[in-house]
Amino acid sequence: MASAAGATFTVLFSISVTWTLIGVLGKAAGGKAASGDVVALIAFAVLNYLPTLVILTSFISVLMVVTRTYRDSEMVVWFASGLSLARWVRPVLTFGLPLVLITAGLSFIATPWAKQKSMEYVERFEKREDLQKVSPGQFKESAAANRIFFVEGVAGKSAVVQNVFVNTTDARGDAVIVAREGVVNTGPKGERYLVLKNGRRYQGTPGQADFQTMEFDSYSMRVTQQTQDLESDHEAVAMPTMELLQHEGSVARAELLWRIAQPLTCLVLILLAVPLGFVNPRAGSSANLIIALLVFFSYNNFVKLVEASVKQGKGSFALSWWPLHLAALLVVFGLFAWRLNLNHRYHPLALLAAYKRSRNKKD
Repeated sequence: MASAAGATFTVLFSISVTWTLIGVLGKAAGGKAASGDVVALIAFAVLNYLPTLVILTSFISVLMVVTRTYRDSEMVVWFASGLSLARWVRPVLTFGLPLVLITAGLSFIATPWAKQKSMEYVERFEKREDLQKVSPGQFKESAAANRIFFVEGVAGKSAVVQNVFVNTTDARGDAVIVAREGVVNTGPKGERYLVLKNGRRYQGTPGQADFQTMEFDSYSMRVTQQTQDLESDHEAVAMPTMELLQHEGSVARAELLWRIAQPLTCLVLILLAVPLGFVNPRAGSSANLIIALLVFFSYNNFVKLVEASVKQGKGSFALSWWPLHLAALLVVFGLFAWRLNLNHRYHPLALLAAYKRSRNKKD
């Protein structure tokens, strides 16, 4: 099981990192994230996926091992030796309980911290001045969507940018400003100004009577209203678990339900993998893996539905966090009973076989 878990986690983790890398690089290229924050954002995003990866890894690894024992006819020897399928529960729990604890630690501690740090990085970038977001050689739209900036280069490590192009749209029309350099200065009341030096300003449409051109040594334009505070109220997904327990809102209760559901899902699925791993030795084993993925995503979607119900105030937390997992455990016990009593005369398969025999006698 450990070998299967290592191989499965490696594959899933590689896919997750690749997918996250593509998304974060796309945001950085589109000017929605700072290029210097790419590595940190990837690490935080992957950390958010880890609980789901651990759950899926534990489920698939147990299922693959049980399926292999059926396919290689080892389970026939197991049953012939007088051992039942229930004897698998102890080694499976020995393997799975550490993964359940890891999932709980990730869900209650690591994931909220990663989401909090990721939000801080994004907010810090969003609250930077428009000119500071511009990367050399890229066009960047302002937060108010009325200006487009372009800078050719940055003078060393200073805040001075060189060869600046600004296109502004207002009630009087379009204005184009080009300057050799520019810098952001702070006013006495915290207001921010972009100061351009040694440039020209063009207003209106060339060839029209109202077209204006002007040369300047220094030209200032307002960038933001005032300095913004980076501190903000953390959303429920980024709250530490102990702080989340103190909130009574529906959003906080829904997030707490999701965090509790992660380790419970991991425990239920590793137990479900034992009876679900049955396969005919003469048939292929790919069908079991497909069924396992359908079971995993269905279970996950049901948890999401319950979470959404609590978030919208349609259900209470006390009556929502446990029924789904109890129903899943009952399904696990039912499948175990199904597999343990295959030879019982009232078993559905035994009844079906008796029905076929009676039909053959009549024929």
